[in-house]
Amino acid sequence: MRRHRTAAGILLTVGALFTGGLVHAGAAEAAPDAADSGPSAATHTTSTAAQHKARTFWTAERMRGATPLDLLLTEQAARTLKAPESHGRSTTVAPTAALASFPQAGGAWTGGGAVAATSGRVFFTFQGRTASCTGNAVTSQNASTVITAGHCVKYQGSWHTNWVFVPGYDNGKAPYGQWAAAKTLTTPQWEASEDMNNDVGAAVVSPLNGRTLTSVVGAQGIQFNGGYNKPMYSFGFPAASPYDGTKLIYCSGNSSKDFLFTQDHGLACNMTGGSSGGPWFTGFNEATGTGLQVSVNSFGYVFLPNRMFGPYFGDVAKALYDKAQAS
Repeated sequence: MRRHRTAAGILLTVGALFTGGLVHAGAAEAAPDAADSGPSAATHTTSTAAQHKARTFWTAERMRGATPLDLLLTEQAARTLKAPESHGRSTTVAPTAALASFPQAGGAWTGGGAVAATSGRVFFTFQGRTASCTGNAVTSQNASTVITAGHCVKYQGSWHTNWVFVPGYDNGKAPYGQWAAAKTLTTPQWEASEDMNNDVGAAVVSPLNGRTLTSVVGAQGIQFNGGYNKPMYSFGFPAASPYDGTKLIYCSGNSSKDFLFTQDHGLACNMTGGSSGGPWFTGFNEATGTGLQVSVNSFGYVFLPNRMFGPYFGDVAKALYDKAQAS
């Protein structure tokens, strides 16, 4: 049965979630990597004509003007005013500007290296409006796989359109080109109920000028079932205040397991809307800008404004990845 959710269930620009869309308290002992026996991924295919349209649609002006998806959802939440009942009680979700006043857990990434090319902004159309997230190129059989958040490919029952990945995005410039999605994918659990434990998405992008994505920008490794509580680096292109989407931002520190409603990783970080889908790395080497991707920026709680959460990459995420890299 589809769980009730609101836009507040995503990494909002100035808000966060506290809704009944999370796992119920009784589900807390479920293994985060337990894949069900159903499909490995929900998939949406984009026609060649639609891919061409997407590449021509995203001018420098449109990219600069794209609203972070999370901010659009915050606006929806503000109109909704009340979240659905959560664990038997009604909870008000109120946007707040408090994020800007918290100390930043990282800063602009100036180290260069691989991450400056493998990570990038994701642009798409959501409910008729231009929106953005973050994504990262990973090693794959097809050399064309991008990992992002589930809500950055599909949300509220609809697949996003005009979807492109712009690695190394630089204030309206696309130094490595715009890579249109031939397919976008998400986990069956996100498809069915927008389960935050499985807010993982992927895209398979078409070749550009006869070359595959990772032959141009390189690729980061990816790891599954790697455990909790370890040093992490998180990257993204936050575009909501106090950020403007022009720079790659990072946070780093020791991660922990969410002690509230999900089985996600948690990390001290104040990135804002637009950073959703950005990669989390373990074993990250600052000198080379390389690591193993183990999560994506997903959501935050309104009462913990300086902490961000990302799904555990277990068997469910691996099944999605395997489906994408074989496409």
